[in-house]
Amino acid sequence: MGIQEFARTTDAERFCRDALALTARLFRMWHRFRGGGLDRPELIRESIPLQKRFFRLCEQHLDSEDNEVRVLATAMFQHCDRLFGFLEYPGVEPANNSAERALRHAVIWRKGSFGNQSANGEVATARLLTVARTCVMQRRNALEFLCDSVSRHRAGQTALSLLQP
Repeated sequence: MGIQEFARTTDAERFCRDALALTARLFRMWHRFRGGGLDRPELIRESIPLQKRFFRLCEQHLDSEDNEVRVLATAMFQHCDRLFGFLEYPGVEPANNSAERALRHAVIWRKGSFGNQSANGEVATARLLTVARTCVMQRRNALEFLCDSVSRHRAGQTALSLLQP
């Protein structure tokens, strides 16, 4: 089910429909860029009309009688420049799919273990999950990294780093 199905008023339906249409066009353009059909300057140049339409759409709904539309349009209007950061900055994605995938294992672990019973437990878990996920992303063995880290700490040696040189 999409956002449009949650719309309770005609204004909300219109706002959702138009925002989703612009978003779909931006994603198609992004996929062309990712596929090599556009370079970054072309991506930026071709996206400008869509960015302007998106800005106008939000501006038109700033005084909507539908409170949810008004709040959403206001937030998007105020942060419009941030919504399009993926166009200009290499490495920034237009969606949070990769972040969601990176967190998936931690969420599953938390649900299966019923979380922590203390603030210190939360901190320890967050750090261990961060190390484990970073090791996976760097194609390193997390258990070896943790064992080496503990051994180095006990021997008074310099700590290992997860930062790549």
